[in-house]
Amino acid sequence: MKLNNGLEIPSLGFGTYLSKNEEVKAAVLAALEAGYRHIDTAMIYENEEGVGEAIAESGVPREEIFVTTKLWNEDIRNGNAEEALKLSLKKLQLDYVDLYLIHWPAKGYVKAWDQMIELQKQGLIKSIGVSNFNPHHLEDLAPSGVVPAVNQIECHPKLQQNELLANCNERDIVVQAWGPLMQAKLFEDETLKAIGAQYGKSTAQVMLRWHLQRGVNALPKSVTPSRIKANYEIFDFELSADDMAKITAMNEDQRVGPDPETFDF
Repeated sequence: MKLNNGLEIPSLGFGTYLSKNEEVKAAVLAALEAGYRHIDTAMIYENEEGVGEAIAESGVPREEIFVTTKLWNEDIRNGNAEEALKLSLKKLQLDYVDLYLIHWPAKGYVKAWDQMIELQKQGLIKSIGVSNFNPHHLEDLAPSGVVPAVNQIECHPKLQQNELLANCNERDIVVQAWGPLMQAKLFEDETLKAIGAQYGKSTAQVMLRWHLQRGVNALPKSVTPSRIKANYEIFDFELSADDMAKITAMNEDQRVGPDPETFDF
């Protein structure tokens, strides 16, 4: 997938939320072994050290790995983007990150965005973006003249974010899905199981393929090597228009995580 600044982002990423250092290292190594080249972490996940160790030990050249981390709310409110980024880089053992995101639209996010633009100019970040932003949050960044490359949001068959997706498409912002499998809540869904049976694929693989065909950059997470590998095996089949429509009909605007309009952390 191409970002609005001309750089490429792998069409499927590997999420590390809730994976602590001791298990994330093994998980990231398994992901890189399976073929993933996009690793997503965040300061608040408290696992950047483990991610960095895995990247260093993987044997995969740095330039082949797309690394995302995020600016946490406390640092947004305190105007600490530069200090926070440099600490993340130290933990990751990296000279730069490929993508740095404002994690939530916490108070001060416009100032944080301006700081990130400067950090990008310094070469510490290749691309800058946001996470959990709605259209009015994106509009607040417009005076900067720099459009976010990415908006990472909760997105899965029960929360399809169609209006937000359309808005981001109009702005040339790539949408990333966190919780793309609804945190395992849809693995036994009968509609998805029936679709998967036609292709010899699991419900997880069906959901990830659905994201891909919608142009959404999904970030599945797992610490189980067999699942990590299976989640990457979605490039050898294509859902029919009829099956895509069946999944579209599942939308209920049902969140698993916090609402960007009401979060309080």
